[in-house]
Amino acid sequence: MSKYNGIKIVSKVEVTDKDSLAIVYTPGVAASCLKIKENAEASYNYTNRENSVAVISFNYEQSLERAIFLKMTLGIDAYPFEISSTEKDKIKLVVDNIEPSFGAIDLSLIENDVKDIDFDVTIPILKDVVKDLKEFFLCVSKNLFMFSYDKLEGTTNEKSLQLRKMAGGVVEVELTEEKQQKPVGIVSDGSAVLGLGDIGGLAGLPVMEGKAVLFQELGNVSALPLCLKTQNADEIVEIVLLLQNSFSGINLEDIKAPRCFEVEDNLIEKANIPIFHDDQHGTAVVVLAALLNALHLAEKKVEDVKIVFSGAGAAAIAVCKLILSVGAKNITMFDIDGAIYKGREQNNFAHEEIAKYTNLNNFVGSLKDGIKNADVFIGLSAPNLLNEEMIKSMNEKPIIFALANPTPEILPNEAKQYGAFITASGRSDFPNQINNSLAFPGLFNGVLKYGVEKITNEIKLNCAFALASMVKEDELAVNYILPDALDRQVPITISNNVISM
Repeated sequence: MSKYNGIKIVSKVEVTDKDSLAIVYTPGVAASCLKIKENAEASYNYTNRENSVAVISFNYEQSLERAIFLKMTLGIDAYPFEISSTEKDKIKLVVDNIEPSFGAIDLSLIENDVKDIDFDVTIPILKDVVKDLKEFFLCVSKNLFMFSYDKLEGTTNEKSLQLRKMAGGVVEVELTEEKQQKPVGIVSDGSAVLGLGDIGGLAGLPVMEGKAVLFQELGNVSALPLCLKTQNADEIVEIVLLLQNSFSGINLEDIKAPRCFEVEDNLIEKANIPIFHDDQHGTAVVVLAALLNALHLAEKKVEDVKIVFSGAGAAAIAVCKLILSVGAKNITMFDIDGAIYKGREQNNFAHEEIAKYTNLNNFVGSLKDGIKNADVFIGLSAPNLLNEEMIKSMNEKPIIFALANPTPEILPNEAKQYGAFITASGRSDFPNQINNSLAFPGLFNGVLKYGVEKITNEIKLNCAFALASMVKEDELAVNYILPDALDRQVPITISNNVISM
């Protein structure tokens, strides 16, 4: 018998500082995404796809045993899945659409149920016994020994490409003697990847691998990247529900609005594991923590200030809702068509819903006019939308959170030059980086530790308050409103505060 009883997904490299974070995750990861977008075969160079096999059966423990065998004997990074239906059309739906994450799929444990199914994939599908598994799967295991970032040369993007090509992506499977919790599934359809937009599931795989690194490195949470071919909301929901017994939780990632709302709402209602859309709620947690500290420094109260949003997508709406829940009363959201108000012709269902609680004066007009006498600007939109005139039209001590990535609505140093009191961005090369990695690793660690079944608004608020409190009163300053993204105490503190004691 094997001495191994579990697997976990681990990082091939360490994330130790902002430079390594930029290479492993954003902004460097975008270079690999674009290479794959140009040529799908590049996915085998810049991710671990070449050595990744999905093992699917009707029983998770059987899939796990098979995955351990493949890793132990052949060095293959095999990922166990349980599918909850024996219907052929359901099996086909899953297999056809998880293809972007894997170099091969092992169905040998359910060979009698799949032998007649014609799958629409280009990767090897194992349905029965073969002489040479290694040759059938065509897997290639790459490992980095005694790796140093100093070996990489060039720009951040060039270093990121070199790293992924040398290592074969940035995550792999590790065998463990002890049983492990099932991994968190990082599920994406690739329709809203970073600032790259709709590049598809395959091209989004490097981002999901980078996310898995942060889950493990910062939160000690095993996370499995699962990029899907389909971008149909109903199919995404059905696939996750069919595979939910393979996971301890689901982190939805880079799914465009308003589709993401439909996917999340349906999964929260129907799944028996916790569901979290990080683009929405991870962003909301960190922005709220930063805002609370910024308002404290400005000697203003959240219920008194005027807040304007540039952008009304998934992240902006989630941030807005969380800020409303702590007492904000004067918020107006703007998108490319101007102010959002009830009954606006361009509204989708999410805009119409948020309009019930914002823009209570029914302002109709542009951001340029709407920002006058505002105290806070929160941008989750597009580059270079904010200018000197707009900042100077705001109230005294204006707070500017310009969070568009990789190029913000205005660069923090320019905003300061034009009179901003406090600035924040998503970038690591300026003070006050608002980075989701401050929230999701610790949040999921706590959710799994405490056996949370549903991630509620109270949990998000607990995490935001815990994060804000990590900057002590005597340390709080205009250039220090949040702890460092790589502060190892952050996920511990958030994890411990997921549940109110």
